[in-house]
Amino acid sequence: MSVTDPYVVALAPGVHAFVQPDGGWCLNNAGFLGDARESLLVDTAATERRARLLRDAVLARGLPLPRTVVSTHHHGDHTYGNGVFLPEARIVGHENCRSEQLAAGHQLHLLWPRTDFGNVDIRPPSITYRERLTLYVGDIEVRVIHPGTAHTTGDSIVHLPEQGVVFTGDLVFHGGTPFLPMGSLAGSLRALALLRSLDAPRVVPGHGRVTDPSAYDVTERYLRWVRELAAEGYAKGATPLETARAAELGEFGAWRESERLVANLHRAYAELAGLPEGSPLDAVTVFGDMAAMNGGVPVACHA
Repeated sequence: MSVTDPYVVALAPGVHAFVQPDGGWCLNNAGFLGDARESLLVDTAATERRARLLRDAVLARGLPLPRTVVSTHHHGDHTYGNGVFLPEARIVGHENCRSEQLAAGHQLHLLWPRTDFGNVDIRPPSITYRERLTLYVGDIEVRVIHPGTAHTTGDSIVHLPEQGVVFTGDLVFHGGTPFLPMGSLAGSLRALALLRSLDAPRVVPGHGRVTDPSAYDVTERYLRWVRELAAEGYAKGATPLETARAAELGEFGAWRESERLVANLHRAYAELAGLPEGSPLDAVTVFGDMAAMNGGVPVACHA
């Protein structure tokens, strides 16, 4: 068994998390829920092989193949595996998730051309919503909530109020560095306030181990630190890369993908400059600066 092999965590009767350690680039979490008659899936995976492992995990728990897949956002590590569950399933997501996924296409292939993603068709949501959507899977009420622009412009939170479970998507990286260049720093702080208001004791982050609401506190500390760091660097006329290189990571130094700091500073600088939340940044510059933070080595996909 590989250290990156996924495992399943039972969260409540009929509710499971599919966790892919160690939660680094391309190793996201998913979830599934339901009963012997019907099931729902929260996100898929970055590769066809991993999506099929998720499919096997659903069947191994006595659930039928999902009739619904909820995409928490458009990034390929959460959506590339959607096709494995079609045509049986409908894909549900925020309206911006659909447009962003179509615009991104096979974006992960461009970032990591040597990764074996398998047979990947881009399958965006066929059912979209704008603010909130409620689904019922057997006796389980599933609330799908748009937090506004945060990790991306098309994020969804999946909340199971009776079970006390929330799937945060990439609003939370437990043990990993947040990633904001396609969203908003200010919006991410607002999203954390929304997550707290749900009062769910079991928290499934987009990456990393299943946790509890304490993950919101440490994520908030990081975001506020990035905001202060950006304000200082912006005022001095330092570039995001210069500011990131001079930063002392402190309690955040042990987190995975610390190179994301420079990407997050690019977003914070854009907001300081008055650009709208979620406005496009230059991806080549952002990923180039992350590679520079890695000593010139591009970030690696671990799937």
